[in-house]
Amino acid sequence: MSDTPWTEKIFGGFRRTSEKLGENLSGLFTKAALDRETLDEIEEALIASDLGPATAAKIRARLSDERYDKGIDEAGVRQVVAEEIEKILAPVAKPLEIEAFPRPQVILVIGVNGSGKTTTIAKLAHLLTEQDYAVMLVAGDTFRAAAIGQLKVWADRIGVPIISGKEGGDAAGLVFEGVKQGTAKGIDVLIVDTAGRLQNKTGLMDELSKIRRVLGRLNPAAPHDVLLVLDATTGQNALNQIEIFKESAGVTGLVMTKLDGTARGGVLVAAAEKYGMPVHAIGIGEGVGDLRPFDPAEVARAIAGVERIRKA
Repeated sequence: MSDTPWTEKIFGGFRRTSEKLGENLSGLFTKAALDRETLDEIEEALIASDLGPATAAKIRARLSDERYDKGIDEAGVRQVVAEEIEKILAPVAKPLEIEAFPRPQVILVIGVNGSGKTTTIAKLAHLLTEQDYAVMLVAGDTFRAAAIGQLKVWADRIGVPIISGKEGGDAAGLVFEGVKQGTAKGIDVLIVDTAGRLQNKTGLMDELSKIRRVLGRLNPAAPHDVLLVLDATTGQNALNQIEIFKESAGVTGLVMTKLDGTARGGVLVAAAEKYGMPVHAIGIGEGVGDLRPFDPAEVARAIAGVERIRKA
Protein backbone atom coordinates (compact mmCIF):
# COMPACT_ATOMS: atom_id res chain seq x y z
CA MET A 1 0.00 0.00 0.00
CA SER A 2 1.24 3.47 -0.86
CA ASP A 3 2.30 5.86 1.88
CA THR A 4 0.34 8.67 0.22
CA PRO A 5 -2.37 9.91 2.61
CA TRP A 6 -5.89 8.86 1.60
CA THR A 7 -7.06 12.49 1.37
CA GLU A 8 -4.32 13.24 -1.14
CA LYS A 9 -5.28 10.16 -3.12
CA ILE A 10 -8.88 11.33 -3.28
CA PHE A 11 -7.88 14.75 -4.63
CA GLY A 12 -5.53 13.05 -7.08
CA GLY A 13 -8.17 10.56 -8.12
CA PHE A 14 -10.66 13.27 -8.99
CA ARG A 15 -8.05 15.57 -10.52
CA ARG A 16 -9.26 15.11 -14.09
CA THR A 17 -12.82 15.90 -13.04
CA SER A 18 -11.90 19.08 -11.16
CA GLU A 19 -9.56 20.22 -13.95
CA LYS A 20 -12.22 19.58 -16.56
CA LEU A 21 -14.69 21.55 -14.47
CA GLY A 22 -12.22 24.44 -14.35
CA GLU A 23 -11.69 24.32 -18.12
CA ASN A 24 -15.43 24.31 -18.74
CA LEU A 25 -16.06 27.20 -16.34
CA SER A 26 -13.12 29.27 -17.56
CA GLY A 27 -14.13 32.53 -19.20
CA LEU A 28 -17.73 32.51 -17.99
CA PHE A 29 -17.30 35.17 -15.34
CA THR A 30 -16.79 38.39 -17.26
CA LYS A 31 -20.07 40.03 -16.25
CA ALA A 32 -20.99 41.89 -13.09
CA ALA A 33 -23.96 39.67 -12.30
CA LEU A 34 -25.22 36.20 -13.19
CA ASP A 35 -27.75 36.57 -15.97
CA ARG A 36 -29.74 33.76 -17.59
CA GLU A 37 -27.21 33.32 -20.36
CA THR A 38 -24.33 32.87 -17.92
CA LEU A 39 -26.38 30.47 -15.80
CA ASP A 40 -27.14 28.42 -18.91
CA GLU A 41 -23.43 28.30 -19.74
CA ILE A 42 -22.54 27.22 -16.21
CA GLU A 43 -25.16 24.47 -16.36
CA GLU A 44 -23.76 23.25 -19.66
CA ALA A 45 -20.24 23.32 -18.20
CA LEU A 46 -21.36 21.15 -15.27
CA ILE A 47 -23.02 18.62 -17.59
CA ALA A 48 -19.86 18.51 -19.71
CA SER A 49 -17.96 17.66 -16.52
CA ASP A 50 -19.94 14.39 -16.19
CA LEU A 51 -21.94 15.57 -13.18
CA GLY A 52 -25.19 14.80 -14.98
CA PRO A 53 -28.12 17.03 -15.98
CA ALA A 54 -30.05 16.64 -12.73
CA THR A 55 -27.11 17.75 -10.59
CA ALA A 56 -26.28 20.58 -13.00
CA ALA A 57 -29.89 21.79 -12.82
CA LYS A 58 -29.79 21.79 -8.99
CA ILE A 59 -26.59 23.84 -8.95
CA ARG A 60 -27.99 26.25 -11.54
CA ALA A 61 -31.14 26.70 -9.45
CA ARG A 62 -29.06 27.36 -6.34
CA LEU A 63 -26.98 30.00 -8.13
CA SER A 64 -30.12 31.58 -9.55
CA ASP A 65 -32.04 31.59 -6.26
CA GLU A 66 -29.25 33.21 -4.30
CA ARG A 67 -29.09 36.07 -6.83
CA TYR A 68 -25.44 37.03 -6.89
CA ASP A 69 -26.15 40.62 -7.90
CA LYS A 70 -22.52 41.57 -7.37
CA GLY A 71 -21.35 38.67 -9.46
CA ILE A 72 -19.61 35.45 -8.55
CA ASP A 73 -16.24 34.17 -9.61
CA GLU A 74 -15.12 30.65 -10.49
CA ALA A 75 -14.06 29.95 -6.91
CA GLY A 76 -17.52 30.90 -5.69
CA VAL A 77 -19.18 28.58 -8.19
CA ARG A 78 -16.86 25.74 -7.20
CA GLN A 79 -17.86 26.32 -3.58
CA VAL A 80 -21.54 25.96 -4.45
CA VAL A 81 -20.74 22.89 -6.58
CA ALA A 82 -18.97 21.27 -3.62
CA GLU A 83 -21.84 21.99 -1.23
CA GLU A 84 -24.48 20.63 -3.61
CA ILE A 85 -22.44 17.52 -4.44
CA GLU A 86 -22.03 16.76 -0.75
CA LYS A 87 -25.82 16.88 -0.34
CA ILE A 88 -26.18 14.32 -3.15
CA LEU A 89 -23.42 11.98 -1.99
CA ALA A 90 -24.16 12.00 1.75
CA PRO A 91 -27.24 9.72 1.57
CA VAL A 92 -25.49 7.07 -0.58
CA ALA A 93 -22.11 6.92 1.18
CA LYS A 94 -22.70 3.73 3.16
CA PRO A 95 -19.88 1.40 4.21
CA LEU A 96 -20.66 -2.27 3.70
CA GLU A 97 -22.08 -3.72 6.92
CA ILE A 98 -21.39 -7.32 7.92
CA GLU A 99 -24.36 -8.28 10.04
CA ALA A 100 -25.80 -11.49 8.57
CA PHE A 101 -26.82 -14.25 10.94
CA PRO A 102 -26.20 -17.07 10.52
CA ARG A 103 -22.82 -16.51 8.92
CA PRO A 104 -21.39 -16.33 6.35
CA GLN A 105 -22.64 -13.14 4.74
CA VAL A 106 -22.62 -13.88 1.01
CA ILE A 107 -21.59 -11.08 -1.33
CA LEU A 108 -21.98 -11.58 -5.08
CA VAL A 109 -19.74 -9.26 -7.09
CA ILE A 110 -20.80 -8.49 -10.64
CA GLY A 111 -19.61 -6.24 -13.44
CA VAL A 112 -18.44 -6.26 -17.01
CA ASN A 113 -15.05 -7.69 -17.87
CA GLY A 114 -12.39 -5.02 -17.60
CA SER A 115 -14.14 -3.06 -14.86
CA GLY A 116 -11.57 -4.12 -12.27
CA LYS A 117 -13.95 -6.62 -10.69
CA THR A 118 -11.43 -9.30 -9.70
CA THR A 119 -8.98 -6.80 -8.23
CA THR A 120 -11.80 -5.05 -6.40
CA ILE A 121 -12.81 -8.36 -4.80
CA ALA A 122 -9.28 -8.74 -3.46
CA LYS A 123 -9.23 -5.18 -2.16
CA LEU A 124 -12.62 -5.67 -0.51
CA ALA A 125 -11.41 -8.87 1.11
CA HIS A 126 -8.35 -7.02 2.42
CA LEU A 127 -10.51 -4.21 3.79
CA LEU A 128 -12.74 -6.68 5.62
CA THR A 129 -9.83 -8.66 7.05
CA GLU A 130 -8.46 -5.38 8.40
CA GLN A 131 -11.76 -5.08 10.24
CA ASP A 132 -11.15 -8.53 11.76
CA TYR A 133 -13.66 -10.43 9.65
CA ALA A 134 -12.81 -13.93 8.45
CA VAL A 135 -13.13 -13.87 4.65
CA MET A 136 -13.26 -16.57 1.98
CA LEU A 137 -13.30 -16.08 -1.80
CA VAL A 138 -15.11 -18.10 -4.46
CA ALA A 139 -13.72 -17.98 -8.02
CA GLY A 140 -17.14 -18.08 -9.66
CA ASP A 141 -16.05 -16.54 -12.97
CA THR A 142 -15.46 -19.99 -14.44
CA PHE A 143 -15.73 -18.71 -18.00
CA ARG A 144 -12.22 -17.27 -17.87
CA ALA A 145 -9.18 -19.20 -16.70
CA ALA A 146 -7.36 -15.89 -16.28
CA ALA A 147 -9.96 -14.68 -13.76
CA ILE A 148 -9.58 -17.87 -11.72
CA GLY A 149 -5.80 -17.61 -11.74
CA GLN A 150 -5.80 -13.92 -10.89
CA LEU A 151 -8.11 -14.40 -7.92
CA LYS A 152 -5.95 -17.29 -6.63
CA VAL A 153 -2.90 -15.02 -6.73
CA TRP A 154 -4.74 -12.30 -4.83
CA ALA A 155 -6.09 -14.76 -2.25
CA ASP A 156 -2.57 -15.98 -1.56
CA ARG A 157 -1.25 -12.42 -1.37
CA ILE A 158 -3.80 -11.25 1.20
CA GLY A 159 -3.89 -14.56 3.07
CA VAL A 160 -7.49 -15.68 2.67
CA PRO A 161 -8.84 -19.09 1.59
CA ILE A 162 -10.38 -19.54 -1.85
CA ILE A 163 -12.71 -22.08 -3.45
CA SER A 164 -11.92 -22.57 -7.14
CA GLY A 165 -12.35 -25.06 -9.93
CA LYS A 166 -11.51 -25.51 -13.59
CA GLU A 167 -12.39 -23.24 -16.47
CA GLY A 168 -15.92 -24.04 -17.63
CA GLY A 169 -16.82 -25.58 -14.28
CA ASP A 170 -20.09 -25.23 -12.42
CA ALA A 171 -20.05 -21.85 -10.66
CA ALA A 172 -23.16 -22.65 -8.62
CA GLY A 173 -21.49 -25.83 -7.35
CA LEU A 174 -18.47 -23.80 -6.23
CA VAL A 175 -20.72 -21.37 -4.40
CA PHE A 176 -22.52 -24.28 -2.73
CA GLU A 177 -19.17 -25.67 -1.57
CA GLY A 178 -18.08 -22.21 -0.44
CA VAL A 179 -21.10 -21.76 1.80
CA LYS A 180 -20.68 -25.25 3.25
CA GLN A 181 -16.99 -24.73 4.02
CA GLY A 182 -17.55 -21.17 5.17
CA THR A 183 -20.19 -22.30 7.62
CA ALA A 184 -18.01 -25.14 8.91
CA LYS A 185 -14.95 -22.89 9.33
CA GLY A 186 -16.75 -19.97 10.93
CA ILE A 187 -16.18 -17.65 7.98
CA ASP A 188 -17.85 -14.25 8.35
CA VAL A 189 -17.90 -13.18 4.71
CA LEU A 190 -18.01 -15.19 1.48
CA ILE A 191 -17.16 -13.03 -1.55
CA VAL A 192 -18.18 -14.59 -4.86
CA ASP A 193 -16.73 -13.54 -8.21
CA THR A 194 -19.11 -13.93 -11.15
CA ALA A 195 -18.73 -13.98 -14.91
CA GLY A 196 -18.57 -10.60 -16.65
CA ARG A 197 -20.72 -9.28 -19.49
CA LEU A 198 -23.86 -10.62 -17.88
CA GLN A 199 -25.98 -8.13 -19.77
CA ASN A 200 -25.00 -9.58 -23.15
CA LYS A 201 -25.18 -13.33 -22.69
CA THR A 202 -28.32 -15.14 -21.66
CA GLY A 203 -26.29 -18.14 -20.53
CA LEU A 204 -24.40 -16.04 -18.02
CA MET A 205 -27.61 -14.54 -16.68
CA ASP A 206 -28.94 -18.07 -16.29
CA GLU A 207 -25.77 -18.94 -14.38
CA LEU A 208 -26.37 -16.08 -11.97
CA SER A 209 -29.96 -17.23 -11.46
CA LYS A 210 -28.69 -20.74 -10.74
CA ILE A 211 -26.25 -19.38 -8.15
CA ARG A 212 -29.12 -17.55 -6.49
CA ARG A 213 -31.25 -20.70 -6.38
CA VAL A 214 -28.44 -22.72 -4.82
CA LEU A 215 -27.80 -20.03 -2.23
CA GLY A 216 -31.49 -19.84 -1.44
CA ARG A 217 -31.59 -23.52 -0.55
CA LEU A 218 -28.68 -23.11 1.86
CA ASN A 219 -29.69 -19.75 3.30
CA PRO A 220 -32.91 -18.03 2.22
CA ALA A 221 -31.37 -14.62 2.97
CA ALA A 222 -28.44 -15.16 0.59
CA PRO A 223 -27.03 -13.46 -1.33
CA HIS A 224 -27.04 -10.73 1.27
CA ASP A 225 -25.35 -8.23 -1.06
CA VAL A 226 -25.00 -7.92 -4.83
CA LEU A 227 -22.27 -5.40 -5.59
CA LEU A 228 -21.80 -3.86 -9.02
CA VAL A 229 -18.24 -2.80 -9.80
CA LEU A 230 -18.09 0.28 -12.05
CA ASP A 231 -15.09 1.60 -13.94
CA ALA A 232 -14.93 5.38 -13.44
CA THR A 233 -12.94 5.84 -16.65
CA THR A 234 -16.02 4.91 -18.71
CA GLY A 235 -17.94 8.03 -17.68
CA GLN A 236 -21.60 7.98 -18.59
CA ASN A 237 -21.37 4.37 -19.76
CA ALA A 238 -21.27 3.44 -16.08
CA LEU A 239 -24.83 4.73 -15.77
CA ASN A 240 -25.90 2.42 -18.59
CA GLN A 241 -24.40 -0.51 -16.70
CA ILE A 242 -26.35 0.38 -13.54
CA GLU A 243 -29.54 0.53 -15.58
CA ILE A 244 -28.92 -2.90 -17.10
CA PHE A 245 -27.76 -4.68 -13.98
CA LYS A 246 -30.05 -3.22 -11.32
CA GLU A 247 -33.08 -5.13 -12.56
CA SER A 248 -31.50 -8.19 -14.16
CA ALA A 249 -29.06 -8.91 -11.33
CA GLY A 250 -30.75 -7.33 -8.31
CA VAL A 251 -27.90 -4.95 -7.50
CA THR A 252 -27.93 -3.74 -3.89
CA GLY A 253 -24.86 -1.48 -3.90
CA LEU A 254 -22.07 0.02 -5.98
CA VAL A 255 -18.28 0.17 -5.88
CA MET A 256 -16.54 2.76 -8.09
CA THR A 257 -13.05 1.81 -9.24
CA LYS A 258 -10.14 3.22 -11.25
CA LEU A 259 -10.32 6.73 -9.84
CA ASP A 260 -6.69 7.21 -10.76
CA GLY A 261 -6.52 10.81 -11.91
CA THR A 262 -7.62 10.13 -15.49
CA ALA A 263 -11.10 8.96 -14.48
CA ARG A 264 -14.32 10.79 -15.22
CA GLY A 265 -15.21 10.83 -11.56
CA GLY A 266 -18.17 13.17 -11.93
CA VAL A 267 -20.17 10.10 -12.92
CA LEU A 268 -20.15 9.08 -9.25
CA VAL A 269 -22.34 12.10 -8.57
CA ALA A 270 -24.56 11.41 -11.58
CA ALA A 271 -25.06 7.82 -10.40
CA ALA A 272 -25.91 8.93 -6.87
CA GLU A 273 -28.36 11.53 -8.16
CA LYS A 274 -30.10 9.24 -10.65
CA TYR A 275 -30.26 5.95 -8.76
CA GLY A 276 -29.70 6.73 -5.07
CA MET A 277 -28.09 3.30 -4.56
CA PRO A 278 -25.58 2.79 -1.74
CA VAL A 279 -21.99 3.40 -2.80
CA HIS A 280 -20.02 1.21 -0.43
CA ALA A 281 -16.48 2.10 -1.45
CA ILE A 282 -14.28 3.80 -4.02
CA GLY A 283 -11.01 2.51 -5.44
CA ILE A 284 -8.13 4.94 -5.90
CA GLY A 285 -4.81 3.36 -6.84
CA GLU A 286 -3.50 -0.12 -7.53
CA GLY A 287 -2.48 -1.12 -4.00
CA VAL A 288 -4.41 -3.74 -2.06
CA GLY A 289 -5.31 -1.10 0.52
CA ASP A 290 -6.60 1.38 -2.05
CA LEU A 291 -10.31 0.60 -1.68
CA ARG A 292 -12.17 2.31 1.13
CA PRO A 293 -15.49 3.83 2.18
CA PHE A 294 -15.54 7.51 1.36
CA ASP A 295 -16.33 10.77 3.09
CA PRO A 296 -18.92 12.60 0.93
CA ALA A 297 -17.66 16.04 1.97
CA GLU A 298 -14.09 15.12 1.09
CA VAL A 299 -15.07 13.71 -2.30
CA ALA A 300 -17.26 16.74 -2.99
CA ARG A 301 -14.31 19.06 -2.33
CA ALA A 302 -12.07 16.97 -4.58
CA ILE A 303 -14.54 16.98 -7.47
CA ALA A 304 -15.17 20.70 -7.16
CA GLY A 305 -11.48 21.45 -6.63
CA VAL A 306 -11.83 23.39 -3.38
CA GLU A 307 -9.94 22.94 -0.14
CA ARG A 308 -12.87 23.19 2.22
CA ILE A 309 -16.56 23.94 2.26
CA ARG A 310 -17.88 26.96 4.10
CA LYS A 311 -20.39 26.04 6.76
CA ALA A 312 -23.50 28.13 7.22
